[in-house]
Amino acid sequence: MPDTARIDVHQHIVPPVWARALEARGLDSGGWAIPSWKAADAVGMMDRQGIAVGLLSVTAPGVHFGDDAEARQLARAVNEYGAEAARKHPGRIGTFASLPLPDVDAALEEAVYALDILGADGVTLMSNVRGQYLGDPSFQPLWEELDRRSAVVFVHPAQPPMPLLAGTPAPLADYVFDTTRTALNLVLTGAMRRYSKVKVILAHGGGFLPYAAYRFAGLTSMVVDKGRDADDILTDLKRFYFDTALSASPSALPALLAFAAPGHILYGSDWPFAPEEAGAYYNHFLDTDPSLTPEVAAAINRVSAQAMFPRLAP
Repeated sequence: MPDTARIDVHQHIVPPVWARALEARGLDSGGWAIPSWKAADAVGMMDRQGIAVGLLSVTAPGVHFGDDAEARQLARAVNEYGAEAARKHPGRIGTFASLPLPDVDAALEEAVYALDILGADGVTLMSNVRGQYLGDPSFQPLWEELDRRSAVVFVHPAQPPMPLLAGTPAPLADYVFDTTRTALNLVLTGAMRRYSKVKVILAHGGGFLPYAAYRFAGLTSMVVDKGRDADDILTDLKRFYFDTALSASPSALPALLAFAAPGHILYGSDWPFAPEEAGAYYNHFLDTDPSLTPEVAAAINRVSAQAMFPRLAP
């Protein structure tokens, strides 16, 4: 692939064992159908869309469906499946490992195994875990270990603990709300400050975070926590990284560019849950945005991801 090809930090894998586990429980991804997946199809899509490397993750609802023992087994199975796909397609496929939260001990064990043995590029966490958001104190041991490793954490949205809006699959509306909720929770609980060595990627442009960041910062400093000023809150909000999956649009991209710290915007496609046509649709906006200098475009498409994942650097 050419040196200008993209690095896709938001691409999904659908291990058959995971798809069967969902089907057996009558589950899906928030009202969204589970697509089929083959490594050859993923590589073909990447070739057509100018993507050099896809970092693959299992999407919502994750791997924990209520039983700790089953979640441990499923997490190990999907992570082994992803690692095998990466081994068979070196230089094209990487992985974010799934962790069986809310079982923190099992999540710690799986994170160590995936990062040290399987060679995962990071871990993926759902935006909430059975109603617990990621700043919950019970998750502290996991964050401490990830911080010790300066790990990359890809936060993918999940259905918030509320009913679906009638006739509206969760990925269409609720997911962007839940990304925003968990990001704000991580900041207000102090997690983003305590675990500052962790690099946290928020999917889909961070939900509404870039658009509403100054609302959150100003009101928090005036109403919620008067011990922190607005700039203090903004500093923590700007620690996040953001991917462009379904978010490189004429209305969303300007807010993201205005808010995100330099080097904190990464390319994402959301394939195959978002079909290839959707990726091409948003790629067009990204490729033709007149406000993007060649340097900023290169940073979004590739350079910032290379800094985050040194193995992908030339």
